[in-house]
Amino acid sequence: MLSRVQQRQAQRRVRSHASHLPGGTLLRGCADAVTPARVVMANPACDLDGRQPCEHALVDGGLNKALYDYEAVLQARFDSVEQTLQAVARLPRDETFPAQAQQLTRARLGFELPAEMLKRSWIEGLDMAALYAHCLFEAVRVSAKQAPQEQDDWLHGMVIDDEFIAECGYHTLDITPCADGRLQGLLPFVLRIAPTSESVLLKAYAGALFDIDLDLSDWTQRELAQRLSARLGARYLKMAVYHYSSSAPSKEGCAAHGSDEGAARSAAITRLEQLRYGVAHAFGAGLGPDILVLGLDTDLDAIRVHLPDAQGEPSEAVAVEAAQIYRETLGMPVAQARAHIMQSVDRAAASVGSSASAGLKRLVTQLIEANLSQIEYVIQHHEGRYAHLGHGERFICVGDSIDELQMRNLYYFAHLDTLEEGAACVDVGLNIFEKLNLSRGFPVPIMVHFHYASVIPGARERAAERCKRVMRGIQARYAGRVPDGALKFALCVSDVTGAESLCLIGEYCVRSVRQEGYDA
Repeated sequence: MLSRVQQRQAQRRVRSHASHLPGGTLLRGCADAVTPARVVMANPACDLDGRQPCEHALVDGGLNKALYDYEAVLQARFDSVEQTLQAVARLPRDETFPAQAQQLTRARLGFELPAEMLKRSWIEGLDMAALYAHCLFEAVRVSAKQAPQEQDDWLHGMVIDDEFIAECGYHTLDITPCADGRLQGLLPFVLRIAPTSESVLLKAYAGALFDIDLDLSDWTQRELAQRLSARLGARYLKMAVYHYSSSAPSKEGCAAHGSDEGAARSAAITRLEQLRYGVAHAFGAGLGPDILVLGLDTDLDAIRVHLPDAQGEPSEAVAVEAAQIYRETLGMPVAQARAHIMQSVDRAAASVGSSASAGLKRLVTQLIEANLSQIEYVIQHHEGRYAHLGHGERFICVGDSIDELQMRNLYYFAHLDTLEEGAACVDVGLNIFEKLNLSRGFPVPIMVHFHYASVIPGARERAAERCKRVMRGIQARYAGRVPDGALKFALCVSDVTGAESLCLIGEYCVRSVRQEGYDA
């Protein structure tokens, strides 16, 4: 009997669908057009055409289904933006146009278009770029608002949470992936880490080149909090995640490192070394954080883990490959497969005389086991490799991450406090969107988002001012480089100590700016 993957490959009738295209691509042509079957490279974890089904004993099938349903909901919501605007553009421009456009948009997207733009369309025409950006921003806010319900089915299934992290001996798991949108599902999908965990910090930078000063500040604050709470046994773990493409290694790897896998890995290792050096010289030898280097094949969502060496420094000499572990343990019962993973981690650690503690090795073992589920997820739902290997982000987010959005290739994220310190990350993002959007006449939607704590007087006002300052900096930096009006902004703030989430304080998509709370 053919497996699900084999059935899909044998009966491949591809329909035009935005999920197969870069974010922002307009759809044209017949929806029932038959296209040639996809040619998929072999998967190193499992033979897709083999007799043994790619069904691993350690894979959580229920969790995979919940994540797939969630991905489908988000994908459909953002795909509907373009489809809906195309339908709006086809409506007759008579006196009934505004009402018909609003009715259509409400029915398909769940929100309305700016009324003034519709009223003026008979004389000015429709500013489709502005409408496109507005609808994307609203889709983001709708997704954030509905996240508690839409994520509930999978959130409680995450094995790596605050409790598990503490059992491994850590009070903080500070993760820096690349800002690349293909890593935006890193926590719940690739690593099966609960994104709501208070122990987890996520700060993405182009090429995983995190800000050492900011990380030193985070380490200091977290370590101080532990000591003030008389919790002295737990440690701080810093993880850097580089990425590469096994299908197109010289083209679809990390843009910040010229798709050079070795350069991406070396740069992540160097940053970790610099952080440990800074902590040691500022506070004393032996006080630096534990470190871990992960590589991610974004075609398969398979990880490789590099354990630290005998001195606790990052090393690229030996890695544990999750795809290889999947293949080696496929068909084993649960207990045997888990024992095999533990033995593989122990062998890798012994080969470099690693100083990794028992807690760190336990965490690595769990990360690999969790990743087996994601490897099978890609096998079951994406035929072993993602159809779209490259960038497909819908918008750029700068500032603080949008914790309520967890999906691959949804947005490019540049973590920063000021544009001066994060300019390199934003530059990479603009380079990506020049190809994705500007080359086809689409705008570049940029959401500037900062957290604040309402328990601190004036914090919201300062966060709002920071949003404006970053927006003005981006406008000035790219003036003359991008077409006038091509950058569209939404400024949002979220309260880390209250209920306010992605509250819009200003939207700058058209000449007549929609504002709340202050003047442009």
